[in-house]
Amino acid sequence: MVKVSPRRSDVEEPLTAQPGYALVGVLRVPEAQVSPMRAIWRRVAVALLALVAAVITVYLGRDGYTDVRGGPLTFLDCVYFATVSLTTVGYGDLTPFTEFARLISVLVLTPLRILFLVVLVGTTLQVLTERSRQAWKIQRWRSRVRNHTVVIGYGTKGKTAVAAILEDASATNKDVVVVDFQQSALDHAAAAELVTVYGDGTRSDVLRLASAQHAASIIVATGRDDTATLVTLTAREVAPKAKIVASIREAENQHLLKQSGADSVVVSSETAGRLLGVATTTPSVVEMIDDLLTPAHGFAIAEREVEPSELGGSPRHLSDIVLGVVRDGHLLRVDAPEVDAIETGDRLLYVRTTGK
Repeated sequence: MVKVSPRRSDVEEPLTAQPGYALVGVLRVPEAQVSPMRAIWRRVAVALLALVAAVITVYLGRDGYTDVRGGPLTFLDCVYFATVSLTTVGYGDLTPFTEFARLISVLVLTPLRILFLVVLVGTTLQVLTERSRQAWKIQRWRSRVRNHTVVIGYGTKGKTAVAAILEDASATNKDVVVVDFQQSALDHAAAAELVTVYGDGTRSDVLRLASAQHAASIIVATGRDDTATLVTLTAREVAPKAKIVASIREAENQHLLKQSGADSVVVSSETAGRLLGVATTTPSVVEMIDDLLTPAHGFAIAEREVEPSELGGSPRHLSDIVLGVVRDGHLLRVDAPEVDAIETGDRLLYVRTTGK
């Protein structure tokens, strides 16, 4: 008799249905870096505040306390009692009796005890609370993230795509989420203060964990064309309204990506081949193309809305260098007869100066 094992989907709970603490290590949200000395001083301040609160509490209720001398408690007695209580010293046969001995205990021994607790216990508490803090951050991020960009694959293409996105003044690190199954790639993304999700981009629950259903755009930058096709199919199912841009190596697979739901497909091998061919005869053209594709320097290709004063005119007669007109979601070359007159709703693809 052959025993049939259950399918993986029947055993594992979808990532999106798991609680926040179970996602720690899968979804990482960047946070501000704090120096070790600053973190220690924060702990010292919290310990001192706790000590002050204990002293005030004991002082306000001092009539209910007594000591071995049988007299009423002074303020210094209250400080001493709070100190030995918070530091878990307790009481023994040897106890400070004079005011001077108790003052020494407060001014000298107490800071040493606090330092000991901060270094020893504080580190342990940080490890114990880190998972809860990360879980809270994950839940908070998932409830707020909207209209972001999901980058699936953080290799050379993925890194370059993210760099191009962040060069836009309107984009920040919080607007980009990286999905990859290689931990080294995610470590590089986390070092760049990007939100990362560990997992396979072909799985819908992984993409939902990256909030792809709320994303404005999805970039597929995997290393294989077949993987890119599966990722595009999954991404289109999860995010029907998102703009999906995919990169492939071979032009013969371009139609597969289009049928899978990609809005734009970039053929990396053919593009690189054309640039190599052009560079043999006119290398300056390659430099200019690289300049146009780098928004932070020199010239850049941009898109803008048509101004009211430009309606009815020819895009070739504008002060900007117009390359094309986007009409009803389709790009038309500037010399196409359909765009001799600019219409309402058109967008202009033009060359702008970055000013750098």
